[in-house]
Amino acid sequence: MTPAELSRTVLRSVRGAVAERELSVPVPARIVVQAPPRPGCGDYASNVALQLAQQAGRPAREVAEILRRRLAGSAGIARVEIAGPGFLNFTLGDGASAGLVADVLARGERYGQAPESGAATGAGPGRIVETPASPAGDWARARASVVGEVLDRLGRAAAKPQRPADAQEDELARLVARLGTDEARWVLLRPAAHDPVRAPQRPVQHEDNPRFRVQYAHARARAMVRNAGELGFVGEPGDVTTADAGHGDVQVLQALEGRLAAYPTVVATAARRCAPDRVVRHLEVTADAYLRWQEEFWPLPVGEQKPLAVHRARVALAEATGTVLGNGLRLLGISAPEHV
Repeated sequence: MTPAELSRTVLRSVRGAVAERELSVPVPARIVVQAPPRPGCGDYASNVALQLAQQAGRPAREVAEILRRRLAGSAGIARVEIAGPGFLNFTLGDGASAGLVADVLARGERYGQAPESGAATGAGPGRIVETPASPAGDWARARASVVGEVLDRLGRAAAKPQRPADAQEDELARLVARLGTDEARWVLLRPAAHDPVRAPQRPVQHEDNPRFRVQYAHARARAMVRNAGELGFVGEPGDVTTADAGHGDVQVLQALEGRLAAYPTVVATAARRCAPDRVVRHLEVTADAYLRWQEEFWPLPVGEQKPLAVHRARVALAEATGTVLGNGLRLLGISAPEHV
């Protein structure tokens, strides 16, 4: 079950509760599900019960219980639990990981774009959007230029084409000359709108540099796919765990899958809030999650071992991660290298 499928399943439960008069609320247009804030809280979480509680005139946990009963036993959902003031936590059944990976790979470069987005076809410019005000200090105009350009790209990905306001390019040219295009764009896009830009004296090609770490993780993911091909097999979505996987291993896997699943929501939120820094930080945590996962779940056979189904599943997950990291980097106008 993919996040989109889970969202539709929860939405059907709300419609059913309204139709049978268990709840008296307007049915929302969509339900947001996302990775839980902490490990051990299931695969996905939703605050839909908290959103509906006021309209229903009932406690959020009571609304959550109505939805939990309806969702229990749904295809693809192994367990539904209520947490805190009324959050619904979902643990998916077997095949959930395979469904997510298959969705990412099927959509490829379109993963993260709204279905009706004109990003791939070059939709024309839309409304003029002023970029968020930059704090006083160095690189303010350069930042406005780069942020404006990325907001336009984000708007296209979210099917809301925007045309950024004009900005002077002199500062940007000087910063690019000093740091190179990738590092310059990263340091301008990473801070939130109210934070200052802190540009290093020179770029550092090291894992301590978050920009390098994201590009490195992308290159490692792509290398896994190439190496598998050299060994004579390709990725295939499936179960990436083995019988001896411990609780900590599963949490590492869930952290990565949660980041991949959340990417489309992050893009849409970044476009809506004019905040490309959200995409930057999401790429950072996705890269970190992938590098940790790769250490725990090595994708390739070792020694004389023959490729098994679990290896094919792990290579597919690596390929899906590379897809998400590559899509995000290109959205920011930063290169997604095949080799580092």
